[in-house]
Amino acid sequence: MLKHLLLIALLTLAACSSEPQFPPLPKGANVLILGDSLSHGTGAAEGEDYPSLLAANTDWNIINAGVPGDTSAGGLQRLTDLLDRHEVDLLIVELGGNDFIRRVPQQETINNLRTILSEARANGIQPLLLAIPAFSPFGAAVGSLSDHELYRQLAKETDTPLVEDIFSDVLAKNALKSDPIHPNAEGYRLVEEGLRKALSKKGFLN
Repeated sequence: MLKHLLLIALLTLAACSSEPQFPPLPKGANVLILGDSLSHGTGAAEGEDYPSLLAANTDWNIINAGVPGDTSAGGLQRLTDLLDRHEVDLLIVELGGNDFIRRVPQQETINNLRTILSEARANGIQPLLLAIPAFSPFGAAVGSLSDHELYRQLAKETDTPLVEDIFSDVLAKNALKSDPIHPNAEGYRLVEEGLRKALSKKGFLN
């Protein structure tokens, strides 16, 4: 009897602590990545960006809408046209880094990202957030970066799946960077690997 109660308790705990599971995307699904230079692949050769690597390692059609220098406001402005031109099954949002560098007010960034997530859902598209490290030249120099707090806050408020720590871990290591704020080819390879594992864990990828 005690063993049965213990088993029930463990199963209940596991159910409570597990991540929400999403239905797997089918082969040929269209995945739109709305981002900045980190998605564009600045710092590596053509084809070495993480969206290209993700396309090569899945059966998905990856639409790379990464624009160097773009902010959350710029991404929001581009989104409607992108959704008009593409049938999208999953929207990956990688934005905010340039907001931090330019010291855009945090609430403005949050509002822009929240609107992006809302527009995706209004079009029947599941969004996913990619966390970006807070801007910290000292942290980058000493190899210690952490995701900006707004991503976890926004993900919780909007019930949006969040992928954490990937860019922070890569950009904290000089050997994985082409410059202070961009990965090199190996860095992007690790970003793609981490993202793919997270997508699999959340159920999007079989």
